Order: sequence, then C-alpha cells, then structure tokens
Amino acid sequence: MSNEKIPLSRRQFIASTALGAAAAATGTIAMPSVLRAAGTPIKIGVLQPVTGPLSYSGTQGQLGAMLAIEEINAAGGIKALGGAHLDPVTGDAQSTPAGGTAEVEKMNAAGVSCIVGGYASGICLATTQAAARYDLPYVVDVGVADNIMTRGLKNTFRFGPGFGVIANAAIDNLIAINDGAGKPAKTVMIVHEDSLFGAGLAKLLNAKLPEKGFQVLETIAHPTPTRDFNTIVLKIKAQNPDLVIPANYYNEYVLLARTMQQQHVKPKGIYSVLGGAASSYKFVKEFPEAANGIMDCNHWFNPLSDKAQALKKKVEAKGQFFTYEVYLNYASIGLVADALERAASADRAKLTEALASSTWAGHIMPYGPTKFVDGQNQGAAPCGTQVQGNDIKVILPAKFADAKPKFPFT
Repeated sequence: MSNEKIPLSRRQFIASTALGAAAAATGTIAMPSVLRAAGTPIKIGVLQPVTGPLSYSGTQGQLGAMLAIEEINAAGGIKALGGAHLDPVTGDAQSTPAGGTAEVEKMNAAGVSCIVGGYASGICLATTQAAARYDLPYVVDVGVADNIMTRGLKNTFRFGPGFGVIANAAIDNLIAINDGAGKPAKTVMIVHEDSLFGAGLAKLLNAKLPEKGFQVLETIAHPTPTRDFNTIVLKIKAQNPDLVIPANYYNEYVLLARTMQQQHVKPKGIYSVLGGAASSYKFVKEFPEAANGIMDCNHWFNPLSDKAQALKKKVEAKGQFFTYEVYLNYASIGLVADALERAASADRAKLTEALASSTWAGHIMPYGPTKFVDGQNQGAAPCGTQVQGNDIKVILPAKFADAKPKFPFT
C-alpha cells in the first residue's frame, strides 16, 4: 500500500491570509467573533506535524480530518447556518511546539473559528496555550499529557482520554490478562521516549505497577528520533524481564520490536501503553513477525460500528492504513460540526459554549456518553488490543472484544 504524504493545502492558506491582510488595510476585516452570514464557509484550522519525525502520524491525522470535512460538506454542510461548508485551513507544526505555535498565530489571523489537531503532547501543550490568547476553541486530537487539560484553559477540549485514564485502564487490563493466565508475569522493563508523553507515562507506571505486584527492573529513556536500539535490547536481554512495556512513537516502536526479534529476545509478552506502532495495521503488514502477539492499551475505533467499518474501508481504498490518528481526527471534526449545529453560529465564544455542553453520540469511538468536565471528555476510554494472525483484535473491554488474549506469547 502507498504511504505517500497528503499534500498540504498551503495555497488556500496563503490566499486566505493575504485576503485578510488586504481587508485589514482598508478597515473592512470581519473579526472572528462576528457572526457569519448564512451559508458563508466556516474556516476550520487543521493543525498537524506533517514534516519532521512525527510526519507519518501528522499526515494520517490530516487525512482523518479532511475525510470528515468532505463528508460533512457532501451531506449539506452545517444546516443551522444555511448549509455552510467547512473550509479547512491546514498548517504544519513541523514536529515542534514552536512550529505549532507559529501556525496558531497564522490561523488566528486567517479567521478560523476553531482548531483541531496537534497530535503530540508537547505540541498540544504549546498550541492550546497560544490559541487561548485569542479565545480560539481548540480540540486536541491525540495529545494525552494530563497537564494539557489541567491548566483551566476554557478554549481547550479533548475528545479522547488522557494518559492518566489510559494508564489506569492499561494496568487494570494487564492484571486481568495476567491473572487469567495464572500470573506468569512478575517483572517489567519500561522503554520510553523522553518527551512529555513518554516520560510522563513512565512516571505513572513506575508509581502504579509496584502497587499491583510487578517489579520494575529498569526504566530506559531514549530521544525521538532514535536510530539504533541494539544497546537497549542488550540490556533487556541481560535482565530477562517477563514483560517489556514500550511507550514511544511509531518509528522508534517498530525499530525496538524489530531489534528484539533480530536479537531473539522473547519475553512472555510485549505489553504497550499507547504504543506508537502496537495498534497499527501498517506495522502488522510490513513486519508481521515482529508485531505478532504484541498487546496494547490505546486509542481504538468501535469494531461493532458500521460507520467505523465503512470509514476503515474508505481509508484503505485510498491506499492508507486505518490508524488511530485518522479516526480521532475524523471524530474531532464531527464533534466540532455537531457544536456548530447546536450553536447555530461560528462565533468563537458561542462555539466554545456549545463544545462545553456537548452530548454528541454519533461518533465511531467505543466511548460512553460525551460529557466535558474542565474540557476533558469523561466518556472517553481506551481499548486493549493484540496482534493475532496478521490482524489486530480487541481483547478488552469484553463488550467490544472480538478475540481473547493469548498470553504468555512465546
């Protein structure tokens, strides 16, 4: 399958910025808070790291957002606003917080009604803060660091779960899996990337795993990007843990798993928490032997949803993989569209209020009812998955499961 990047719509963005500057010079620019006329396109910022080390995930996220926008427009746009279409204004965070912040400034100047995206926790931490200066609604697509949501920013919303919720679910799932197999796993090594995401998750796991009877033999940090995992895998081999828990982005995750395979390191299980490749069809297709048996607690779609399965087929028909970046951004745009309908306005303040009161249920995620408390969706939850037979199966929670866990997997 092709993994080519989606071209950025920079011409559209540059043109809109230029028009805004010209209007400002003549004193006729409409401020973002002014109500749009019925049917006037609504600018939505789609912000992703589409260059740099996070470019694959960013490109996938952009794909999900654009598919949602296309579907909403094809279905008649925002009906409460006279069928207004969503007009995407794309931006490249360049895999850095500074790059993301610069794009927020440009999007604000272009008059977007809200921004969706950011992907990485470090980027989202910076971009949501930048957007708050303009009371610009911001929907975080993936960024899981809990301090994104604990700063009291009224403009910031996260539809998916944070890593506190995910870590707790991951530990509960691990205990259930281990207990169900007769408790074969007692020792753990954690390998994590050293930014806000990986370091924060490793800290949580180090605090919680010993309370549940697991001994953490060692926690190893690495930068992103990392091109060689031989030294780290030699450490794993020497200590021979029952479980290896990786917490890193896609490229590093794949390289770690492949290096373990090449060095014949076979723990009783590889159990990921937000593994960058563990719940990835791309990884399974390209490196099936390295991926086989890996378990993960991660973002996932509802496998029982006809709408989710239809979207999966659409993405695969485009030669792309159905990754969590795709469906989290697809869902986030849907959340914004629902809020626009209820607000019957693209005004930033009214849109923020509508997002805060959302009870949206038309999504494709395996969540409970949508309810935001301090910007965090209380209905969001991860799934437990495992690579089995060149496919990814949901193993927990039971009401969404289409397979039972295979553990130990040696």
